[in-house]
Amino acid sequence: MVTVSTADLILHPVRLRILQAFLGGRHLTTGDLARELPDVAQAGLYRHVSRLADGGVLEVVSERRVRGAVERTYALRQENAWVDADTFAALGRQGQSVAFATFAAALMAAYDRYLNAGATDPVRDGVSYSMNALWLTDEEHLDFLSDVVRIVAPRAANGPAEGRRRRLAASAFFPLSGFPATGENPATGEIDE
Repeated sequence: MVTVSTADLILHPVRLRILQAFLGGRHLTTGDLARELPDVAQAGLYRHVSRLADGGVLEVVSERRVRGAVERTYALRQENAWVDADTFAALGRQGQSVAFATFAAALMAAYDRYLNAGATDPVRDGVSYSMNALWLTDEEHLDFLSDVVRIVAPRAANGPAEGRRRRLAASAFFPLSGFPATGENPATGEIDE
């Protein structure tokens, strides 16, 4: 189980970017990470990777000798790379706000890196993003989340292969304020359908 201290570990802006690099089942060395995150100072990158490994979020999957030093290849320990509901609740409002801001900033930074990568074409590359408001009971919401997991899980298990590009899929689900759970519009007192 992830602890609040591990949540703090995961929800650091640089460490969240490091974890993003491992998504899709990738195995990376710190050298690989340095090439993917050139704006992160190498000493800081090594420190962050070490903290993630010490915290059980990254694991060493292989080691080899390179010019007298040991080069480690890391993989994401998916079971330790998330924050459970109890831990999330323990963060409190301020901590949850910081966590979401870190998530949103990491998402924006990933999109900026994509745009700055050179010959990008958002239409050709199938870029899309949207927001939708759905009227759902708590049970319908859980069914919806289960549907999302059923769609995403088999694709998340895909590894690199000819013709495949690594794509970032991000989502955020939360109730909108200003409307009671019953669906009553506070401005009119009527039930919206």
